Amino acid sequence: MTFKGAIGALSRGLVAAGFLFAPGAATALEATLTAPGAPEDLIERLEQSSAALSAPARGLDSPLELLSSALADYRTLIQILYDEGYFSPVVHIRLDGSEAASIDPIQTPARIDRIEISVETGPPFRFGTARIDPIAPGNMVPPEFAPGQPASTEVLQSTVRASISGWRDAGYPKAKVGDQRIRARHAEAELDAEIRLLPGPQLRFGQMHIDGETDVKQDSIRRIAGFPTGEIYSPAHVQKVGTRLRRTGTFNLVSIKERETPNPDGTLDFDATFEDLPKRRISFGAELSSRDGLDLSTVWIHRNLTGRADRLRLEATVRNIGGTEDIDGRIGFRLEKPDRLGPDDSIFYIGEAERRNRTHYNITRAVLGVGARRTFSDELYAEAAVGFSYGDASDAFGSGRKFRYFGLRTTFEWDKRDNKVSATRGFYLNAGLAPFVGLSGTKSGAQFLADGRVYWDIGTEGRLVLAGRMQLGSVFGPSLSEVSPELLFFSGGAGTVRGQPYESLGIPVGANTAGGRSFLGLSTEVRGRVTQNISLVGFYDFGMVGDSAFVGSGSDSHAGAGLGVRYDLGGFGPLRLDLAYPTSGATGDGLQFYIGIGQAF
Repeated sequence: MTFKGAIGALSRGLVAAGFLFAPGAATALEATLTAPGAPEDLIERLEQSSAALSAPARGLDSPLELLSSALADYRTLIQILYDEGYFSPVVHIRLDGSEAASIDPIQTPARIDRIEISVETGPPFRFGTARIDPIAPGNMVPPEFAPGQPASTEVLQSTVRASISGWRDAGYPKAKVGDQRIRARHAEAELDAEIRLLPGPQLRFGQMHIDGETDVKQDSIRRIAGFPTGEIYSPAHVQKVGTRLRRTGTFNLVSIKERETPNPDGTLDFDATFEDLPKRRISFGAELSSRDGLDLSTVWIHRNLTGRADRLRLEATVRNIGGTEDIDGRIGFRLEKPDRLGPDDSIFYIGEAERRNRTHYNITRAVLGVGARRTFSDELYAEAAVGFSYGDASDAFGSGRKFRYFGLRTTFEWDKRDNKVSATRGFYLNAGLAPFVGLSGTKSGAQFLADGRVYWDIGTEGRLVLAGRMQLGSVFGPSLSEVSPELLFFSGGAGTVRGQPYESLGIPVGANTAGGRSFLGLSTEVRGRVTQNISLVGFYDFGMVGDSAFVGSGSDSHAGAGLGVRYDLGGFGPLRLDLAYPTSGATGDGLQFYIGIGQAF
């Protein structure tokens, strides 16, 4: 298929042509559109919307199909012109010189060789009279809908939508358009619009009727939903109910629709339809680094364990396969029950057992606890959990050291990133305070952790992004020798300082190294997209570990820098390869590499 065109010096008409091949002979079909004096973007929109111009590309080649496309274009093109504020247009669509509207569809021509579309836009209109009432209390008419402003059907429609939305927000769900008078005065190029709204009665929420094929018990659905029966109607409340139910991760479909007819008592019932996701899901992960070896992980999830939208998550990890340290691993579970407390609250149970074999310490540990989660929005939540932990450690201070804690761990997370797996704008903040009470001679204290990240898109729609990260950690109370090594801080590796060996920086204790009571980590990245799927990254990481509760000028530090490549895997995040080299500090030398899925932060 080929296209040929001609552009008039004054008319700026666009021409599109195509070829149709009829049986037995090749016939060239020429299709053109001209709109003298029309703006270029309007001409482009008309051309892209024309069924007749696109007929050859869509394989429509018979005379009847071409005639049908041409007849459909009258309505389409005029509607576009109305949308743009031209209310006195003249549109001609000629097939081999004959107006398409005058051709008898029963006796179509034997063939069609030429389609000519000509558009006279006429003058752009402005509003003469612009009135819509009544308006909901506290609501305002859009400023575009006023006498003297450019008129278009788009402005009319958006004004009506906004006005009806205002009434719905005020508790009038059945608000609708009543009488409307729209008149175009062609001589003055003005459009008069008078629209009367019918708000209907203010209603309260009635009952939520549950339907659909779901295995979740109805009483659990109602507890999770928190349907506001008896309250004044609000679209925001309806949306919040749907969000609470979707948040459980149990449903593939949640549909909440208001009924057409209110109840005699001034309430409005809703129909809620559900469709469940598959109950079980399993996923796998892997990360490889030059010195730490291969880490393998798997997660198994049951989405509706007891029919109450409760979510069981089992995790298992094997680490240091082929690395410089002994193989270790972790198994854990988390069971969430979203129907136990309230619509935005849930109870969870956690447990884990772990063996860590690190260069500077080994520990066998176990944790068992229970907690509650409050979800403030899709972007903000907080958790608090209490539990017992046990640890048997060997480190710089000796072997077979026992630690027993009863603790409270609080966590706060605020996520304003535009994309959780590969952010280009926004920020992320996670902070937690964990006071612990030592049992059986173990010392008491508290641990503080914070992780903050920011992302800047340098006005390039994600092609060039600056990313920054700050990590803080502190242990208050006991001295280094009186704290379990799992609560202390090391620096080095993919999660802190790339280019330095994993957990290589700590506090010297004789010939050995212990973790510090404080940590500061800083990371920066410049991410540049080369193609749709491939990006290059330059990064610099810095870490500092101190022996007191706060890092100071005398604390040891190290740094690393390097380059990385990312290949976008869609919703999974990018496949990551980082090459890094130490730039300061005495904890490592030589090139390090890291392979994983997802951005480094």
